Amino acid sequence: MHICFAASFLVVAGSQCLAADADDLSVMTYNLRYASTTPPNAWPVRRPVAKAMLEKVGPDLIGTQEGLYEQLKDLAVDLPAYAWIGTGRDGGSRGEFMAVFYRKDRFEPLEFDHFWLSDTPEVIGSSTWGNQCRRMVTWVKFLDRRTKRKLYFVDTHFDHQVAEAREKSARLVLDRVGRLKTELPIILVGDFNAAAGGSRPYELLVKPGEFSDAWTAAERRGELYATYHGYGKPARDGARIDWILSRGPVRVLSSEIVTFSKDGQYPSDHFPVVARMRLESK
Repeated sequence: MHICFAASFLVVAGSQCLAADADDLSVMTYNLRYASTTPPNAWPVRRPVAKAMLEKVGPDLIGTQEGLYEQLKDLAVDLPAYAWIGTGRDGGSRGEFMAVFYRKDRFEPLEFDHFWLSDTPEVIGSSTWGNQCRRMVTWVKFLDRRTKRKLYFVDTHFDHQVAEAREKSARLVLDRVGRLKTELPIILVGDFNAAAGGSRPYELLVKPGEFSDAWTAAERRGELYATYHGYGKPARDGARIDWILSRGPVRVLSSEIVTFSKDGQYPSDHFPVVARMRLESK
């Protein structure tokens, strides 16, 4: 278990702009691609690009996937305005993290926990649905000091190989969210390894009474690209497998797939997705 202490923005969607309100919330989901020393996309090369991208976009809350412990410590050094919460999917500092980064001047974590996507969610590193990679969830209950409102932020990474595991993961997430028995806003982000609008996990999660997709709910949207690009050129109108979902009193003002690169180098093999939201009273 690890807690490490380490503005809203203006979104342009087509030809229209939405001016930021100080109380708006900027949320990002970002598959970091685990740290590797293998060229041409080794982490030491990608690290300054990731830093530049995050500084430019300036999200308030970031749900990351695939980050390794040393990699996350690097980001904490590069982004001193943020703190982070997470644990390795293999326990402690081992394996990939679903690390949640947050602006430490704005947010106070009130509670946090982790569970594994398996039939034994409390067993660290458990995997019972045929997937070789252990999969998990990190969630945090935050107090937004600026607005005095509370919210839940949930970060996950579904399996990339086993369809049954993805479906069971969606069902388990819904069960665990239901157990919170809360009317507070819940923001669920992650790499779901399933196409938005065309997969069973999406059908289970995005429906009346459950979650809303920030992309389709947004008042303004940027260009649609496949969020997994494998360090290749952006593919228009491709599959969105990285989602930001919300439940409860949340108004989504804008959403964008961030195709930032620097000197031809992308910060990851996934494009981050960012949404600007406004938490509303019931």
